[in-house]
Amino acid sequence: MAPEKLQWRELFSEVVTTGLCTGCAACVVACPHDVLEYDDAAGRYQPFHVEADGGASDCTHGQRGCTLCTRACPRFRTWEPEIDVHRVGRERRADEVAGVGDIVLARATDAEVAASGQDGGFVSALLIHALEHGLVDAALVSGREGDGTSWRAVPAVVRSRAEVLATSGSRYTYSANLLAYPDAVAEGAERLALVGMGCAASAPGALQVRKAGKIARRLVLSIGLLCSKTFDDAIFPELFEARYGLARADIAKMNIKGVFQVTTTDGARHDIPLAEAQAFTRAGCRLCPDFAAEHADLSAGGIGALDDWTLVVVRTELGRSLLDALVASGAVVTRAADEDPRAVALLTRLARTSRRRWPDFADPHPGRTGAPPR
Repeated sequence: MAPEKLQWRELFSEVVTTGLCTGCAACVVACPHDVLEYDDAAGRYQPFHVEADGGASDCTHGQRGCTLCTRACPRFRTWEPEIDVHRVGRERRADEVAGVGDIVLARATDAEVAASGQDGGFVSALLIHALEHGLVDAALVSGREGDGTSWRAVPAVVRSRAEVLATSGSRYTYSANLLAYPDAVAEGAERLALVGMGCAASAPGALQVRKAGKIARRLVLSIGLLCSKTFDDAIFPELFEARYGLARADIAKMNIKGVFQVTTTDGARHDIPLAEAQAFTRAGCRLCPDFAAEHADLSAGGIGALDDWTLVVVRTELGRSLLDALVASGAVVTRAADEDPRAVALLTRLARTSRRRWPDFADPHPGRTGAPPR
């Protein structure tokens, strides 16, 4: 019997309409027929199929055998064990709730990189090193729309130190960074780094293990950001401004350290209870089981007691070699993870909480490994 040809029809019914879709846009970028587009209006952040060529729920190209959209999706069927084996050579153990990897603390040594980046600037230092040493031609990241004062996160391509620093820092609203892929390729880039939350960081592994062609080969480095959720853009006018009088144009930096920390251009910091932000949680995050960006080469986030240090999970041989090169060059310094036991404990706790989200109607393997019963 010939293997089943899984296409948009199955992706639409099993992922997009069920709440499993995270909006990473891997299917949109992988589609060779330009019949998938992306809707980021009114908090939707989802792919959709154009009315021509099969309508919303089917695809004429899929009927003829095209399967690239399902091969790209990092939430389709048995995605987790497939990507685990491809990335680290084995499926995770039940106790590896944050995925496979070794934990260190790291920060950039360059004062400008540390100051402009988030939590010590490790990710910025990593990108700058990869670009300046020819490991990648460009990186797909999130930037800010226009002059930046709207704080609307948008996909962006960076090729230099200046561009990395200009797009550094966290937004906490969603940007499907993979949507910058066509621009990077149009500019001649062949080796790309992808920076994103767990949903995006899993996409290169899905594409590679399912042999999805050029895009799989071009995404050579995956940098994951620890993430329990992102928020809809409506959080700016409806919470920050309406309740706290914080206009978008007056916001200089944001961080989450138990509360939503909003620093304004006058240097003042405003702490907003996370409970007040819950109503603005993006729909694509509600069932996501991946806090720790478990399929990246390196996962990074600012959690724990030590400010201006990034917790880094080294997951692959490529990730290890990059971290070693960063330390050897003096671009970053590291500390042992046990110097901040709170950070390690918090990583496990938040990863376990996220993994409990994976619903019973979906494939039973992804997201449930290591998660205690509800």
